[in-house]
Amino acid sequence: MSTNRRDFIKKAAIGAVGVTLGSTSANAMTAKSYSKIIGANDRLHVAIQGLGRRYNAYLGAIAAKKSNVELLYLCDVMKSQRDKAGEAVSKVLSNKPVLENDIRKIINDKKVDAIFMATPDHWHAPGACMAMQAGKHVYLEKPCSHNPEEGELLVAYQKKYNKVVQMGNQQRSSLQSQEIIKEIHNGVIGDVYNAVAFYTSKRGRVPNQEKANPPEGLDWDLFQGPAPRRAYTHDTWNYNWHWYGWDYGTAEMGNNATHELDIARWALDVKHPEHVEVKSGKHHYKDDGWEMYDTMEATFKFAGNRTIQWDGRSRNGYDKYGGGRGTIIYGSNGSVFIDRDGYKLYDLKGELIKENVVPGIESGNSLGGGGKLSTFHTLNFFDAIRGKAELTSPIDQGATSQLLTHYANIASRIDDSFDVDEKTGRIFNREAMKLWSRTYEPGWEIKAV
Repeated sequence: MSTNRRDFIKKAAIGAVGVTLGSTSANAMTAKSYSKIIGANDRLHVAIQGLGRRYNAYLGAIAAKKSNVELLYLCDVMKSQRDKAGEAVSKVLSNKPVLENDIRKIINDKKVDAIFMATPDHWHAPGACMAMQAGKHVYLEKPCSHNPEEGELLVAYQKKYNKVVQMGNQQRSSLQSQEIIKEIHNGVIGDVYNAVAFYTSKRGRVPNQEKANPPEGLDWDLFQGPAPRRAYTHDTWNYNWHWYGWDYGTAEMGNNATHELDIARWALDVKHPEHVEVKSGKHHYKDDGWEMYDTMEATFKFAGNRTIQWDGRSRNGYDKYGGGRGTIIYGSNGSVFIDRDGYKLYDLKGELIKENVVPGIESGNSLGGGGKLSTFHTLNFFDAIRGKAELTSPIDQGATSQLLTHYANIASRIDDSFDVDEKTGRIFNREAMKLWSRTYEPGWEIKAV
């Protein structure tokens, strides 16, 4: 590309950024800060960390010619995952990404502009902070944090290093969700006062933990990463880490409630609650290896007499709400049902008056998910890096929604309700605040900035 051509593209891109300068988003950038973004005007070089069930959802956007993106690395601590992904990606992309075990080597590669992080939960915030510190933009899968303090640190790192950080709650990129929530904010159902978010699944029995040698090809030490070291137990690495205590997972709240609670909070236009209460328990397959609750009802009470309720049933498939997952918004003049397919708007008598539904646009309850919303979300990430768009789910918004899931987990773990400072988000309960952070393996702590 000639120097004149390159300068022209740069000026045009900076001009596009100018339309967002009035935004209050933490990720809105000035022309000066945009000029510092690595690779903003040419090809973006990216890497994917975590090659389990989720990485495939990014490939459509990465492979699209208009994206002008090159996938340099595929990273996973399990060799079989790397090999499988390498073979699958070779059928989609023209180049052959390098297969890497250790994300720290990728973070140190100055050619990499952005990293997709789809690891187990305990790796998300530490990996993202390391990446931002090294000058990388981050697409960070849900949950963005393992605990409340990590959410605070993510926002602080984003502000300090001025990186684009998109949280992977992809329903924010749904045109239908954007449309109806704008209408809700404009009063289409009157004064909104309540949201009911739900998730219903048919998860079965989980193996009881038994000490075993790590499977061949697994870097067990690196899998644990920021978590305190312990002996391996059979099949922990392959999804069961979700349910084997709190070292790695965030239970079903972090795993799935993240999505629907984000929609509920967005629709009600609220931030931190004033009070949190939870009823939870393990009610199914009581002798199996699942160590957390499998059923939870949570209530978040906000100022202005607004309430969000969560109804999560991980192992009882009864279809209570007419869909596996979704959010119902109640207002003084009607109600709205929102899920990944779109929305249905009802009047006060319960009569359907408007709908915008596109079935199958995004996977609902299948492991890993994926679909057009994931593609839209990824394309938005690329556009935001180039200064052509604002993020649909910037990390300051993502961390605020994620905090609701942490509140519920903490209330469940201490078996008590608590009040919250609606301005700071901090909890007025000493026992609860003991779980605000976590214990890290020495040397893996996230340093404050």
